[in-house]
Amino acid sequence: MVNFHEVRFPASLSFGSVGGPERRTDVVTLANGFEERNSPWAHSRRRYDAGLGMRSLDDVETLIAFFEARRGQLCGFRWKDWSDFKSASSSAEVSYGDQVIGVGDGALRTFRLAKLYRSGEFTYERPILKPVRGSVRVGIEQDEQREGVDFEIDETSGLVSFAVAPAAETQITAGFEFDVPVRFDTDRIQTSVASFQAGDVPNVPVVEVRV
Repeated sequence: MVNFHEVRFPASLSFGSVGGPERRTDVVTLANGFEERNSPWAHSRRRYDAGLGMRSLDDVETLIAFFEARRGQLCGFRWKDWSDFKSASSSAEVSYGDQVIGVGDGALRTFRLAKLYRSGEFTYERPILKPVRGSVRVGIEQDEQREGVDFEIDETSGLVSFAVAPAAETQITAGFEFDVPVRFDTDRIQTSVASFQAGDVPNVPVVEVRV
């Protein structure tokens, strides 16, 4: 069985979820009171609670069907993070110039989608592995390229492959929407009709996976 299903958790249910990025930092306090801090993770890992998006018993039924089809924690799936799902800012439309994904050298034909997060002088580049079909736009030196003619996109890995290698020193840019690869972080979902009608929603933890 394939342990990752290229199917998205219903976006209408993830809309009400709560979650975001998680980092792992080892903090050691020295005898003089100073700290040494180190992180074994190069990239953050996101966690969500899908239960908060349930608004009706029909939603719960949809959740259970999706959970069963994934065999609980066994198989991963796509998740739309409504707070961070595209290359542009939340109020802007996706454009082929949103993100710089590489510089041509005249030989390299494949580049990975990525999103840059900036705060002051500091940045973090996040690899994008699950772009949304039909959303990817690519440019070379302000010249938009045509999917299926000038480039192909692998929607399962986020790799952009050009028909002809971009010339040396040319800037390659891209814009896109993307999903987060996740799995359920539990093998059990407990629901109660009476509790749900009283306002109690099930706890459905979801965690990002490395693919």
